[in-house]
Amino acid sequence: MNTRYCIINLVGHTVSIIIPNWNGVHLLRRHLKDVVSSSEGAEIIVPDDASTDGSVEFLQNFFPDVKVVSTRVRGGFAQNVNNGVRHAAGDLIILLNTDVEPEKGFMQPLLAHFSDPEVFAVGCLEKSLETGKTMLRGRGLAHWAKGYFIHSRGEVNKTDTAWVSGGSGAFRKPMWDKLGGMDTLYSPFYWEDIDISYRGRKAGWKTLFEPKSVVHHYHEEGKIKREFTPTDVKRIVYRNQFIFIWKNLTDPCMLCSHIFWTPIRLIQTLFSGDSLMFQGYVLALQKFLIILKHRLIQCKIYKKTDRELNI
Repeated sequence: MNTRYCIINLVGHTVSIIIPNWNGVHLLRRHLKDVVSSSEGAEIIVPDDASTDGSVEFLQNFFPDVKVVSTRVRGGFAQNVNNGVRHAAGDLIILLNTDVEPEKGFMQPLLAHFSDPEVFAVGCLEKSLETGKTMLRGRGLAHWAKGYFIHSRGEVNKTDTAWVSGGSGAFRKPMWDKLGGMDTLYSPFYWEDIDISYRGRKAGWKTLFEPKSVVHHYHEEGKIKREFTPTDVKRIVYRNQFIFIWKNLTDPCMLCSHIFWTPIRLIQTLFSGDSLMFQGYVLALQKFLIILKHRLIQCKIYKKTDRELNI
């Protein structure tokens, strides 16, 4: 444990804040001081995914009391987060992206929910700056339709949520560990937080949304938009959608619906001139055997059906 930031006890729990980083020194310069000032003394860990922009040196020079966990080979978002969680001493972990600034006092409302032992994760209210407008995010809606998991942004006036964002949310570490953490099948990014939230809910645990825990999320500063084209991102999102369905959907009728509708959807997108869904499908097929392996492992702890998880 470091000298300045220590594991603190909040609402009967110890807390670690984890900020996964990849070549985000410009974001750390802008936002990390706000995390520190809002952390109330919690342990702060920055797992670094083989950055080459001086991120580690910056942290060592200007934030020597922040614990840095670095790797030499880039593994993607899920692997980097898992690496940070492994080094966390808290029984509650708060994940914050490097492009996120929390408001002071954001922790207490967020963590108060963990007095309920069935709560797995709680999400923050994100004031997300997008194309010059502020969108309120953090609560997700989701349902199964024609064998596909359809998710969307929900209104922020309720406390239930289909998933908790990996960029601004708190998770109970023993449950996280039981689930095996984020699944690296989704590397380099997207769907990891939807996946672990879904698995947690299917195991019988709760995911909640706390509108009083406010963070500011500057999406347009993030590394994904800077390093990947919209075409690359869309292809990966399609691939990961298929991975999610094949790994998590266990209802026989809904699986049959997915098998029936998938060729139709692929043909429709090809005729519309969009080949990215088909490309994503092929990329997912290349991982099919490892997807089945992950599916068999995680099914052992499921207690709820897919039909019970619509929000």
